[in-house]
Amino acid sequence: MKQRCHWAGNDPLYQLYHDLEWGVPMHDDRKLFEMLNLEGAQAGLSWITILRKRDNYRKAFDNFDPKKILKYDASKIKQLLANAGIVRNKLKISSVMTNAEAFLRVQKEFGSFDTYIWQFAGGKPIINKRHSIKDIPATTPESDAMSKDLKKRGFKFVGSTICYAYMQACGMVNDHEVKCFRYTVAYPNR
Repeated sequence: MKQRCHWAGNDPLYQLYHDLEWGVPMHDDRKLFEMLNLEGAQAGLSWITILRKRDNYRKAFDNFDPKKILKYDASKIKQLLANAGIVRNKLKISSVMTNAEAFLRVQKEFGSFDTYIWQFAGGKPIINKRHSIKDIPATTPESDAMSKDLKKRGFKFVGSTICYAYMQACGMVNDHEVKCFRYTVAYPNR
């Protein structure tokens, strides 16, 4: 039996996410934008709740295409607020539109969102040696810096805890427990 990080538990969807996605370095701008918004949607909830709704989020938000999201009007917002397949929180829904605008500004300034966001990890994954879930912090100086800069640029739902979860999910940090089979698979050149 594979040894996984403790948090992956027994839920098959959670295990699949752990085994194939979490902690794998991500460099696709659209996926980075999607994940930033999904992490924001998680605020106050569990990640499994958002993971179970992820396909609904993709449909509801035009596969997280920021240019399409910028064109949303009051009718679209009303439709999103009625969509039981996503978290129907007005602030979280409107934050996706705010984030789309900020995201496009960052892309224009840096050439890609990838170039911008990875600077907070020094351009490559930070390899940690976590022995248990208790060793994993909620925030780090890097997530603090990311949060501060994202907020300055107009992004919403980007507190330091959300930013650190984002860094973990997008592979900017390796927080797989050292005993987890993904610890060396996700980062073979550690």
